[in-house]
Amino acid sequence: MKFFWILTFLMISAVAHAQQHALFKDADLNTGEKLIAENQCNECHIRRVGGNGSAIYKPKGRINTAGALRGMVEYCNTELNLGFFPEDTTAVAAVLNKRHYKFR
Repeated sequence: MKFFWILTFLMISAVAHAQQHALFKDADLNTGEKLIAENQCNECHIRRVGGNGSAIYKPKGRINTAGALRGMVEYCNTELNLGFFPEDTTAVAAVLNKRHYKFR
């Protein structure tokens, strides 16, 4: 039975990973989630736009591609001096893509 659950988890993970844009294909989603939490990204977004902070995502005409999304994460990294390595930036962008943007 344990094998069944492990196999199921791996299949679901593979499907979820396959649905990401090619830019994010090797991104570590766990690292992205961890960095978002550690750097309090949601709290910053709430301060900027109010509510639950989700209004910051998909501003009209601003983030139209996976590359633009990754660029915006790099902008936050630079402006806030977060110290992300390139793979960290990609990991955070991949999480945001999965949650909000859905670029394929």
